[in-house]
Amino acid sequence: MTSPSHLDDDRGCLRAVLAVPLILLTLIAAYFCWTAWTITPSGTWDDDAYAGIVLSCVVTIAAAVAAAALWLVPSVRRAMPWWWIVPALLLAVVAGARWAVGG
Repeated sequence: MTSPSHLDDDRGCLRAVLAVPLILLTLIAAYFCWTAWTITPSGTWDDDAYAGIVLSCVVTIAAAVAAAALWLVPSVRRAMPWWWIVPALLLAVVAGARWAVGG
């Protein structure tokens, strides 16, 4: 009788531990992406609103890049499927579009 591999036994715990920073970074990216889309400048003179949009977009992209960098570590990639990183990358694309359109 063979016993299961210790890698298979640890994958559930490892996935739960690694999910925490990925989820937190994705939630940070989602919040700042939402902020970037809800800020509406009062006019062309409203430099503070435009600066807030740019800052929110930059923080969104930075959080998404940090999540992607974490996922690119080989041990994380083995434990976490590729679809764990997709929401963060989509938020980065949306923030980049907001930055290009109205930032």
